[in-house]
Amino acid sequence: MSRIGKKPVDIPTGVTVKNATGQVTVKGPKGELSIKLRPEVDVQIDGNKATVSVKGNAAQREVRAYHGMTRALLSNMVTGVTKGYERRLEIQGVGWNAAAQGQKLVLNVGYNKPVTLEMPKGLVVSTPQPTQIILISADKQMVGHMAATIRKCRPPEPYKGKGIRFEGEVVKRKAGKSFGS
Repeated sequence: MSRIGKKPVDIPTGVTVKNATGQVTVKGPKGELSIKLRPEVDVQIDGNKATVSVKGNAAQREVRAYHGMTRALLSNMVTGVTKGYERRLEIQGVGWNAAAQGQKLVLNVGYNKPVTLEMPKGLVVSTPQPTQIILISADKQMVGHMAATIRKCRPPEPYKGKGIRFEGEVVKRKAGKSFGS
């Protein structure tokens, strides 16, 4: 069995976890999330603890992996509906900026037209400064996926360092051409 999968998930007050016909639903102050369970695993809820157990043959490598993955997903859902997840991005480049317009993000990052990205339901995007983007949601996977999609519009380049990067990301810089004498 998975070492991670054996650990119970603590359910804080104000959060409800329900397991109905292979679907686990977690409700909390920040929203509601659900996942469909694999047939090899099951979730039991006992008061303020949820444990993931294996239905099938625990000796198989895939089943052990599903066991740990299900526990990690359940833990991430509980954290998401209580605290939420946040991802920050920075834009580096002269004249490059971003603007949040409702559920859309408009990026001016050196192309001849602005890049407009539609944000999925449940994700809040804000731009406190023109060169800073903040993504907030209860779903960890959605936040990470949209942050990667935004970064992919103009990834940081190694010569001048221009581009969209995660906050705190270190971009290795390369030396330009050097001329011999």
